[in-house]
Amino acid sequence: MSLRATASQTVGPFFSLGFAWLYRDAMAAPGIEGERVSIQGQVLDGADEPVPDAMLELWQANSHGKYAHPDDPQDKPAQEGFGFGRVATDAAGRFHFTTIKPGPVPGPGGHAQAPHIVVSVFARGLLNRLVTRIYFGGDPANGEDAVLALAPPERRATLMAQPAAGEDPGQLEWNIVLQGTGETVFFAF
Repeated sequence: MSLRATASQTVGPFFSLGFAWLYRDAMAAPGIEGERVSIQGQVLDGADEPVPDAMLELWQANSHGKYAHPDDPQDKPAQEGFGFGRVATDAAGRFHFTTIKPGPVPGPGGHAQAPHIVVSVFARGLLNRLVTRIYFGGDPANGEDAVLALAPPERRATLMAQPAAGEDPGQLEWNIVLQGTGETVFFAF
């Protein structure tokens, strides 16, 4: 008898077949308030090879720190149709999306969390999604974020989007390393 993973036991690489119509790489429509940013990067496996069939789901608050979700009770301005995106990697494992920099949201103990985007990673060989965050390098609120503080100090850089070399200030770079040297910090849910 031979044992091998079936579609119910692994994630992907089905994204190009069934999810393409759900992709949304522009998370902020014209007229949405906030600082516009464009984030690009690459998903790499443990051998430092590109992952050409990954999918990222993105979830974030608006520039006021309010989620477009009925369970967010904050008395802050809401912006409907904003806050969720889904992008796939290309043959070189690269991805790209545009959005606005989110505002701070309430965190553990009622303390504000630094601006961040929640990212779920789906890819071949994963039995479950991986959950991580994109923080904005240099943001003064990073030092007070209780969730970011859970990551060992030497690994926090894996969560920081940084200005892309030679690009305009709104162009950021952030890579995902699935395992090995430089592995991105992932959070358990």
